[in-house]
Formats: sequence, structure tokens, C-alpha cells
Amino acid sequence: MPQPAGGRGGSARTLTAAACLVLGLGLIGGAVAGSWLADGTGGGTAAERAFTRGGTLWRTVPVDELFPPALRGDAAGPGGAERQWTRIGVAPDSGCEEAFDPLLEKALAPVGCARLLRATYTDATSTAVTTVGLLVTSADSRGMRDLRRRFADERLDERTDLMPRPYAPRGTVAERFGAAQRASWSVSVLTDAPAVVYAVTGFADGRTGTPPQPAALATRPGATTAPAQAGLGHEAAALAGRVEAGFRRALRGSGREDAR
Repeated sequence: MPQPAGGRGGSARTLTAAACLVLGLGLIGGAVAGSWLADGTGGGTAAERAFTRGGTLWRTVPVDELFPPALRGDAAGPGGAERQWTRIGVAPDSGCEEAFDPLLEKALAPVGCARLLRATYTDATSTAVTTVGLLVTSADSRGMRDLRRRFADERLDERTDLMPRPYAPRGTVAERFGAAQRASWSVSVLTDAPAVVYAVTGFADGRTGTPPQPAALATRPGATTAPAQAGLGHEAAALAGRVEAGFRRALRGSGREDAR
């Protein structure tokens, strides 16, 4: 018996057409997704993309954003005292040669040195000088986590034979700030970006003979060492913390720009 129009034959043709449509949409969708992943706009998590941006941020962020000309800490000194700092010199971005004591250079070697950025500050009385550094590494997130774990487990940031070296711009109050003048320091290994932030502080008058003490110990309540009583541990910790916070703000800002 002949099938009515739109019967079994029509249903078969309809199903075939629908299957072709679904297949075509799937192929198109796959191609779009493939190109989306290939150009990096959708690859990885937000944290992974932010980590990657951290390795190139120094190329686009103005130096005044990474190392502001003036910084202030409302409770950054001993006993919560206010502190103010003025930038007195910015080093040309460079590699890491002669920037660290040999053993610190060896400890940092596994993460590599893609670029080193440094600036030196003095306090409001021009009696203390501090070099702050931002080491951009070539490591992945696992490498940075491993380095941070090693620093914590072995207390590498507390060893006086693993200190950063100063940047002493000529013609400034820091021109006599050398390795022998170092009194306190701080080293922070980041894991959300391929970077190490550090600071090293000394007296501006060029004095030597002050046994150096890490900022983590010189800022403890009741500490009586010369770096502690002079507030040099607070100088190193506060300036390193502010540069690290500024770097992270710039990183978040670049992420918002990429999302537009």
C-alpha cells in the first residue's frame, strides 16, 4: 500500500538531514575550539595564564609602576612607626651576573635568570639605603614551587653567605653601599609568577662591621641586634613587600586588559 506523503520515507529523510546538521555543527565547533586553544586565548587555567604573563610583564609595565619614585609605609618601622622612602637610582635591566653572593646564585640557578630589575631607595633621613630587586626567572610553576620549598626547608633566606648584593648608583647617598655594608636582607620566592623579589639594606655612611641579620629575625619583637635597633630589618622587609605587592597589582591589571 502506498505510504501517505510525509510518512515513513519523509521521516527517514528528516532524520538523515538532522544527522548531517549535527555532524556539521560538530565539525565546525571542533575547528573553532581548536583554533581557540591554538592561539592561547582559552588554553590553561586563569592561574596558568597569569603565571605566563608574569614572565613578560617587565617589558610593558613602566618602571615607575614596578619601582615607584616614592613609597610610604604607615606602620612599616619598629613599633609601627611610619616610614617614607625615595628612589635614588634604577639600574638598567640586565642579567644576574654579580648580583648575588656565589652560593645564592647557585641556589637560584635551577630557575634561571630571564631578566633582573633593580632600584635603590633611601629613607627620609638619608641614613639607610636599600636595593630592591625583581628577578624574573625562566622556570615553570613547578620549578618555582620547588625553589620556594627548598628555601623554606633549608632556611636559605636566613644564611649570611646567601645574600643579594646592592646596586649603588654614583652621585647618590648609596654610592658607598657595597657588599661589606650589608646589614639586613629579605628574599621572597613567588609561586604565582616566575619571580623572586628581594631587598638588601645598609647604612648610608658606608660603615662596616655590622653583623648582618635577615629581616625575618631583625623584625621580631624584642630583637636587640644593630640591624634590629636601627630598623634596617624593617626597611628591607617593607620595601620588598611593597615592590612585590606592586608587581602583583600590575599582573592583575594586565589580566584585566587581556580579558577585554
